[in-house]
Amino acid sequence: MPRRIGDVEGRDAVASVVRADAAASVDRNTLALAVRYTLQLLAERAPGGTVEVRVPPFGAVQCIEGPRHTRGTPPNVVETDAATWLGLATGSLAWGDARSSGSVHASGQRADLEGVVPVIDAARLG
Repeated sequence: MPRRIGDVEGRDAVASVVRADAAASVDRNTLALAVRYTLQLLAERAPGGTVEVRVPPFGAVQCIEGPRHTRGTPPNVVETDAATWLGLATGSLAWGDARSSGSVHASGQRADLEGVVPVIDAARLG
């Protein structure tokens, strides 16, 4: 199990990405830390193993209560890029907008993050 990212370290990384106003304009290590921290927050906020959220190449978590997946490809998968994920995680991008734009690929009946994101309030990052 990977170590838990500390809140100060994680929030600082997310704040750096938010201040940069684009995931492409921060260094890769900061971007990776911001993605992993917000995925960690998602898993803590919505524990479970029904949906796998993937943000390649930075990380993936299983979340949301319900039937647990244990082998092979999960039946409920949400996959997106880092910039889209951080927009969802911070609330600057709505789930429905991300889905309708095609920037999120969600497969499976339970692959829905409506009401679960955002996981952090970007306005309070300082």
